[in-house]
Amino acid sequence: MTTTTTTTEPARSTIGSLYARNARSVVARGLKATRSSSGIIVLSGFFEPVFFLLAMGLGLGSFIGDVELPDGTSVPYAAFIAPALLAVSAMNGAVYDSTWNVFFKMHFGKLYDAMLATSLGPLDVAFGEITYALLRGGVYAFGFLTVMQVMGLNLAWSAALALPAVLLVAFGFASVGMAVTSYMKTFQQMDWINFVMLPMFLFSATFYPITVYPGWIQGVIKALPLWHAVELVRGLTLGVVDGSMLTHVAYFVVMIGLGLAFTTVRLKALFLD
Repeated sequence: MTTTTTTTEPARSTIGSLYARNARSVVARGLKATRSSSGIIVLSGFFEPVFFLLAMGLGLGSFIGDVELPDGTSVPYAAFIAPALLAVSAMNGAVYDSTWNVFFKMHFGKLYDAMLATSLGPLDVAFGEITYALLRGGVYAFGFLTVMQVMGLNLAWSAALALPAVLLVAFGFASVGMAVTSYMKTFQQMDWINFVMLPMFLFSATFYPITVYPGWIQGVIKALPLWHAVELVRGLTLGVVDGSMLTHVAYFVVMIGLGLAFTTVRLKALFLD
């Protein structure tokens, strides 16, 4: 009986030091801070993809016409890029909340020092911050999907599944974004995040099919997370649902797991060890 007690107690205390099951307090703090900030800043995340859709989908789309899908069907250019812009919006919102905001709280606001001085563990902080980013991203996604529906750009019933798909995408980017930010020391280093995001935005089949590239470049693009996000959301809104959807979902499940694990370990090393 004594042997069992001595072997299980350290494990329990270790788990308790990482996660106090109180991530909701971190989320509540984020929501309260949002209510006290300018509503214009919050709304800007919704209007950005809408402006892109109007400019590129309707403006440029009037010259391009229809786009042929891999299965041989053709769809309007606006319907082709709208789900991609939705995926990009999920990436941008999640990365912004989990990088710049987290960087300020970590190095200037000293917010995590105060949080981890309480009963909260590093996993509470990581999961709470990421959940807050998801709530904000979910509002943006619902609004943009509503715009797509009004414009007739959701071409299948499966478009209703685009909302949970976008939340999964945002969760993946937020998890990895927060993990990467924990290693950043200066604002200049944060520029590397934009350096990575911009090429993904331009080349991940956002504005044109991936088949325009040579084979080896297609392989590189298919390894990027935004391509999986674009293909997942686009397939749902256009009704092109097949087994490849599971691959895209699995990609982000792994991304979430790795991001949460690295973030938890890093926060523990920075503030508790």
